[in-house]
Amino acid sequence: MLISHSIEQVIINMKNRKLRIVTSLMIVVMMMTTIVMTGCGGPEYDPLEGVETQMVKDDSGRSEIEIPADLTKIAPSGATATMMLIPIASDMLVGVSASPSMDQEKYLPEELLYLPTFGQFYGSKSTLNMESLIEAEPQVVFDLGDKKATVKSDMNSIQKQTGIPALFYDGTLEHMADTYRTLGKLLNREEKGEELAAFIDRTVEMAETNSAKIDASDKISILYGTGATGLAVNAKGSSQAQVIDLIGARNAIIPEEITDKGGGTIVSMESLYEDEPDMIILTEGGPYADLADNEWSELKAVKAGRYYEIPGDPYCWMSSPPSVNMVLGVCWLGQLAYPDIYNDYDMVEVAQEYYKLFWNYDMSDEEAKEMLANSYFK
Repeated sequence: MLISHSIEQVIINMKNRKLRIVTSLMIVVMMMTTIVMTGCGGPEYDPLEGVETQMVKDDSGRSEIEIPADLTKIAPSGATATMMLIPIASDMLVGVSASPSMDQEKYLPEELLYLPTFGQFYGSKSTLNMESLIEAEPQVVFDLGDKKATVKSDMNSIQKQTGIPALFYDGTLEHMADTYRTLGKLLNREEKGEELAAFIDRTVEMAETNSAKIDASDKISILYGTGATGLAVNAKGSSQAQVIDLIGARNAIIPEEITDKGGGTIVSMESLYEDEPDMIILTEGGPYADLADNEWSELKAVKAGRYYEIPGDPYCWMSSPPSVNMVLGVCWLGQLAYPDIYNDYDMVEVAQEYYKLFWNYDMSDEEAKEMLANSYFK
């Protein structure tokens, strides 16, 4: 009887111990869940709580979006938005899409170098870190760029997931000036917004006037090559290539299916010789230096010396991503393609004006000429 009783007691003790372990594990899990949900500013963070608000509309088609009336902390949805927000409100950014490279650092405000990175909402490399975004506690997330078919549902989705108002505004060249005026009003930076918008308006209007002077038969074809080989191209219809159309030129590559991804169309050397572009522009890090001595050498544009490397600091002047850098690209490519028509400005002076206005950077003559060494001063 004593042995039986002892065995029964051991079993009871084991059961009690197992119950305590399970209970402890459940408590740990509950604590971890609480940390995830609240420790990083999750659903408990509400940028509208206890503040005066306003109702605004955006370019996605939504007309009743509630946001704080006084915006001081904002976040970008990706690289394009980051670039567009820096010139008007770098001090309001609570994070960026990616850390600036060493080559970019000297052109950008120092405080940007220490901000958290959120990744980006769109694109083949969509990496938006929701937790990091929420933890930074922005009052609004801005999505700026080309208008995708799903943008309305996308903005609703990110707003629902984060609890943070999300606004989309068109960042293409056609609408960029209006977007800066809108941002100026929303961020209480109307004077700066108007300065940026005026530069963009002046540039776009100049290009539209000049391109109207070019007969269809006189339009030159331009190949815009990216990547190490130059054979990943930005074709007609992609947002990355919109500068080519604006200046009055033709894109040498017209694909059956348009992609907005940078370098989204892959071509072969054989097809290039069939298309025979009049001009070739290549991104930094591409085959520019060897073009006259490799398989590109027999192309008529190479024989004529009409191939150029696109300046790329702090961002590529043509796209990558297609943002405010394109404005300077209009002046640069227009003068390269049609020097007799785009002839009423000095490219060094334009570059200096642009860098001061958009990046608050005083560019010397020597820096500008070095940046243009493989194109304008070739």
